[in-house]
Amino acid sequence: MPSLTGLLTRHTGDLPGAVALVARGEQVEAAVAGSADAEGRVPMARDSLFRIGSLTKPITAAAVLLLVDDGALALADPVARWLPELASPVVVRTPSGPVDDVVPAVRPITVADLLTFRCGYGLAADMTLPAADLLRQVLGRPAASPRAPAPDEWLAALAQVPLLHQPGEAWLYDTASDLQGVLIARVAGRPLPEFLAERLFEPLGMADTGFTVPTAALGRFTSAYRHGEEGLRLIDSPEGRWSASPPFPSGAGGLVSTADDLLAFARFLRDEGTAGGHRLLTPESVHRMTTDHLTPAQREAARPFLHGQGWGYGGSVDVDAKQPWEVPGRYGWTGGGTVLHLVPATGTISVLLTQVEPTSPEPTPLMKEFWTYAAGGAGGPG
Repeated sequence: MPSLTGLLTRHTGDLPGAVALVARGEQVEAAVAGSADAEGRVPMARDSLFRIGSLTKPITAAAVLLLVDDGALALADPVARWLPELASPVVVRTPSGPVDDVVPAVRPITVADLLTFRCGYGLAADMTLPAADLLRQVLGRPAASPRAPAPDEWLAALAQVPLLHQPGEAWLYDTASDLQGVLIARVAGRPLPEFLAERLFEPLGMADTGFTVPTAALGRFTSAYRHGEEGLRLIDSPEGRWSASPPFPSGAGGLVSTADDLLAFARFLRDEGTAGGHRLLTPESVHRMTTDHLTPAQREAARPFLHGQGWGYGGSVDVDAKQPWEVPGRYGWTGGGTVLHLVPATGTISVLLTQVEPTSPEPTPLMKEFWTYAAGGAGGPG
């Protein structure tokens, strides 16, 4: 029967290397293949560090829920209490209309709107829409820029952009997670990296997860690539921008981590908010996080990103089993060539880390094969 290692090895011609874990209960199958760099100088290892991109999103959502469970904020609270820049949002009259033809928002943006990605800001299926294009021009990609503005400046700039949709009306990608990061810092009264380290990473034993890579760990940090016309193109080296604190700690995509740290986070969700015998989140919060909140129409409009599935807090939730790996209730997400999923009904956890950014929202062939393997389908354990 093909092994997980064999599955990864088959794809090392398309990417330098990969690390994968599949956990069923307390049994963990781990596999490592290839190298941490395209030149093959540094062997890949189980504890190699990766830029996890949008896998930052579920971690940020869990941090918001810590504050909800603390009683520091509520899901129905208007975010303007802490983000006064968003106290009087305006919305383009029609999504395809000009950015100066606006109407007032019919209601305030709430904490729940941020968590469900229905706050009115974000990446749309059609980024040529004037308001969507303006959002991209004004904000860029904070997680990918060493010249990103500080959080207060970022939020002030965002507040000048009209919403593409009324709050609660439509699912839009990405921006809401960065807003969650700014919200966490303001509610907690300290920077996002400090809050995540103390309230999540330390209790969960996620010692290698953060917004920077310490000098002592740079030897384990993979190089990052993107496919180009002439093959792999280096976009960030281990000594690049993750070697210094970012001006904007992005709750949407700023973290680095390892396979075992992500396994610890997924186990924390699997165990309904507990880790090491201590409760960090209530079961109710974990349930909300891993439950679909979208209407059928919203799922359909978000199909280019979600492929027809739903959205919880910070990650997608399978609602239809259209593919061998899809299981109703399966929660997780992908980020820049990295993948994390949990099936609450069975406790199965799957983690796949590569250092090559995909060029489209479509899953790569490796991802599809890995998900099928984790599901116990063709090529996977029975």
